[in-house]
Amino acid sequence: MGTLLSKPTTSENPEVDLIGARLGERSIALVGLMGAGKTSIGRRLARDLGLPFHDTDEEIEAVSRMTVTELFAAYGEPEFRALETRVVGRLAREGPSVIATGGGAFINEQTRELLHEASITVWLRAELDILMERVTRRSTRPLLKTPNPRATMQGLMEQRYPIYAQADITVESREAPRETIAREVALAVAAYLSGEVTK
Repeated sequence: MGTLLSKPTTSENPEVDLIGARLGERSIALVGLMGAGKTSIGRRLARDLGLPFHDTDEEIEAVSRMTVTELFAAYGEPEFRALETRVVGRLAREGPSVIATGGGAFINEQTRELLHEASITVWLRAELDILMERVTRRSTRPLLKTPNPRATMQGLMEQRYPIYAQADITVESREAPRETIAREVALAVAAYLSGEVTK
């Protein structure tokens, strides 16, 4: 259920034209921990590039007619990850778009391979304090339903950051307007498509 956004009507930002010319059928997939800003930054990036936007958690909820929290409770994490892999694979192959993935999607080897094959992967990296400030605004994070959510998040960072680092591009997510981070992602993707080293 992606949001199709109109193409930019001006070429004020040359990276938009370069991405449009060189992205081909690939998507841009944002990966990272919960709270990194994948959805909010992804929506802005898609708007700037005139591409459809997909949030994999929203897609999963649409096809299953259950929330992510309900899916975790009813079927457990392994079944959720299997469904996530199918959804991510479908979205990545549908043509150029911006995809905001769930925090655990890139950790799954099969999903990671699908994303590497069909998209340019961008890790939105964020520090612990930033993540915790953002995730505490919502109470729908199944992996943080623990006695010590901050310690849980720290553990997830230690486990997952080396894997997120396998993404094609890394952009720091921080306390800055989403427009700023989205522009930095676009510039990094344009540089990557130009053959420059961005990591």
